[in-house]
Amino acid sequence: MSKDKRSHVDDLRGASKLAIDATKGITSLVEAMHKTIGSGPEVLGKPLEGPTRIATDIVYDGIRAVTNLVGLGVDGALKQLAPLLGGSAPGGEREAVLAVLNGVLGDYLQETGNPLAIEMQFRKRGTPARLELKKNTDKLLILVHGSCMNDEQWTLNNHDHGAALQRDLGYTPAYLHYNSGLHVSTNGAKLAHCIESLVSSSEAPIDEIAILAHSMGGLVARSACHVAEENALQWRSKLKSMVFLGTPHHGSPLERAGNWVDTLLGISRYSAPLSGLGKIRSAGVTDLRFGNVLDEHWQGRDRFEMTGDDRVPLPLPDGVACYAIAGSVAEGSLGELRGDGLVPVKSALGQHEQTKLVLAFPEAHTWIGKGLWHSALLSDAEVYRQIHAWLEPALS
Repeated sequence: MSKDKRSHVDDLRGASKLAIDATKGITSLVEAMHKTIGSGPEVLGKPLEGPTRIATDIVYDGIRAVTNLVGLGVDGALKQLAPLLGGSAPGGEREAVLAVLNGVLGDYLQETGNPLAIEMQFRKRGTPARLELKKNTDKLLILVHGSCMNDEQWTLNNHDHGAALQRDLGYTPAYLHYNSGLHVSTNGAKLAHCIESLVSSSEAPIDEIAILAHSMGGLVARSACHVAEENALQWRSKLKSMVFLGTPHHGSPLERAGNWVDTLLGISRYSAPLSGLGKIRSAGVTDLRFGNVLDEHWQGRDRFEMTGDDRVPLPLPDGVACYAIAGSVAEGSLGELRGDGLVPVKSALGQHEQTKLVLAFPEAHTWIGKGLWHSALLSDAEVYRQIHAWLEPALS
């Protein structure tokens, strides 16, 4: 079956595999709590630990064995049916569910070879698309969606920034679809080479590239620029503009809150097994704690450990006009602008307490949308007018 088409049978097989793995995971979680509580007080040396372990091992190993057998049966049967039933066009609701699933568990889906894992590619209206530049057009716009989203969700409230910029400024839009549960730097490396392949295979010359990125997509785009520079990829010299919409350049407090939950659950040995529930979130999600964009931001570290922000700085790319838009739903008690519900204004504008981590957006290259939630940045008319105003001079 072609990788370009997804089968509902593959989806069902992937979902059943995920459910089986989840069942085994919950079984292990309950087993851990059973052993912890049944072992007796730690201060007395946990006198019942031995007998409890013998009893629980028999029960829980049996549950896992049965789950494995059922899983092999369902997975094997569906795999044989897949070639007979073929594929079908994806629907918007199904695509949205897959995007969320990949955002939360995408690294796990890829590591286990689950058919639900999204493969990075450029698409048009939900299907793989070949770039088609008009003869009188040499401007390419790369659109990179955010965490738990997909390329179809650039269209919101009957507006699509990419289509509007094609209509008004002559850009050819290329919509990226990717697994947002992977590390940002992993996706950045993939994107760098995807753009290189896109540019090198274009029948028409591409003289100018702009990137429009929403939320996590901005981190992925910055990471891709770094990889392109490190590998001397040809598209990097063509990149002229980058516009970031609600990008958590310095992280999101929601992920940091999740990290605190992990820590608090781990304080007591009775609640410690539950801390595994907080660790369900993907590598992509934990990268949002501080805004990781490089391999060294996470390699060799426990991504669930409570630490400070000690990232190696990655400045904005040289020779590229970079712009940042932040949303603010309201003002705080001291008159300070709050974020868009997910990303603080300061994070979206690249501001940081540590001077070395500040992203040097010129003041004229920043804009704050009052009363705008995170998703509204994709369809608000004022946001589009600002994007248009910034990119239009680059064309003259």
